[in-house]
Amino acid sequence: MVPCVGATADWIFMSVTTERPNVPPPERTVKHPMAWYMPRFWHGMRISTWLRELARNRLAVSPSRIPMTCAITGFTGINSVLAGVDRLVYGRQVDATELKQPPVFILGHWRSGTTFLHELMIRDPQHTYFTTYQCFTPHHFVLTERRVVPWIGIFVPERRPMDNMAAGWDRPMEDEFALQSLGVPTPYLSTMFPNRGEAYPEYLTLRDLTPAQRESWKHELLQFCKRLTLRDDRRIVIKSPAHTARVRTLLEMFPDAKFIHISRDPYALFRSTLGLWHSLNSEEGLQAIRDEGWLDDFVIDSLQRMYDAYFEDRQLLGPNQLVELSYEELVEDPKTQVRSIYERLDLGDFARIEPALDDHLADVKNYRTNRHAIDDESSERIRRDWARYFSEFGYE
Repeated sequence: MVPCVGATADWIFMSVTTERPNVPPPERTVKHPMAWYMPRFWHGMRISTWLRELARNRLAVSPSRIPMTCAITGFTGINSVLAGVDRLVYGRQVDATELKQPPVFILGHWRSGTTFLHELMIRDPQHTYFTTYQCFTPHHFVLTERRVVPWIGIFVPERRPMDNMAAGWDRPMEDEFALQSLGVPTPYLSTMFPNRGEAYPEYLTLRDLTPAQRESWKHELLQFCKRLTLRDDRRIVIKSPAHTARVRTLLEMFPDAKFIHISRDPYALFRSTLGLWHSLNSEEGLQAIRDEGWLDDFVIDSLQRMYDAYFEDRQLLGPNQLVELSYEELVEDPKTQVRSIYERLDLGDFARIEPALDDHLADVKNYRTNRHAIDDESSERIRRDWARYFSEFGYE
């Protein structure tokens, strides 16, 4: 994936495309493959994190990905030096920083519409968000962002290859990518060596971690939030599908946080998510894809684990802490849905967001969703294994 949200974009600024049914993922090709020197997620790691993952996967790099691997290795060394300087200069200020308002978390499965909803919520002049550059360089963006970003725009494609959504260093992005660059294990690391299957499944829900591992995860996320707040003290709107499974942990960190959950037709979720992970594996992986047979089971299983945790944890939320809506409702009438969110979560005067929201909706008014085909066998399995999702969100 190229730098930009997030891995879950659903709002695409291009014409309709159609996924071909019954074509296994390894046979699909990426329309605009990225050159070896273009930024990947791994470019933002420190060298210690990078070498840990290479060693963990026994340097199983495909020959065609060796130039990319060498380039990333050089950047990770630079990141380690800059991270040290950043910590030396700003460390005490970051540690002393407090978030003035609890974050707003946007939750939902991958490809459920979280990116579109995120784009709407950040139109509020009193809201801020993690940018692509910040998520790529979480160790040193306080030191380098203003100096570096004006010079590196040429290294970001105009569109992300997995969904053709607009890309750019200043675009919103998921904090999960920052966490992996900070050295926190995450299932997203599955895309580094895609022939080896799912990585770090225990870090989806965080429930099977040791107390020390959970505290480390919480510390890294909080420090990242503090680093942004040092630069911009507005309320942070955080969009991450993986956080759907972590509401309990997020409440321990931010007891007054607000949560917005978005659901979507499960059949569309399944097919679109398969395409997403295939695209990520193709573009981000250090291996030429030989075996993606694990993907179907991964998509099915990860939703089940995610929502087993979410359905249990949402009971901990107060009436003004959670809003649930569907992608279909949001697309039908975005403005009404956002107004309802503001009222139900006590986010303040909706009028302050209205002008910018109108402008954004005018920009994307010609959007059309992708069409997704699905075979009967997969359809039956989804209906069986995701039965509770169908029931809870009204897709029966």
